Amino acid sequence: MRVCQACGEDIADPDDAVYLGHKEAASGPGWEIWAHRAHIEQVRPDPVAERILARVLIARALQP
Repeated sequence: MRVCQACGEDIADPDDAVYLGHKEAASGPGWEIWAHRAHIEQVRPDPVAERILARVLIARALQP
């Protein structure tokens, strides 16, 4: 079953489901993140992952 990350409702039509990624879990395999095509813009990226990526890119840019 696919649930929209933005609205929390089931996604009945497989053609309307957009895979957004995988969320890790500390106690298990985690879960997949889905959204309706109309709600893709409402789903925000994980702020922790954004900060980590920004730090990696800054560190690479500062390397000689």
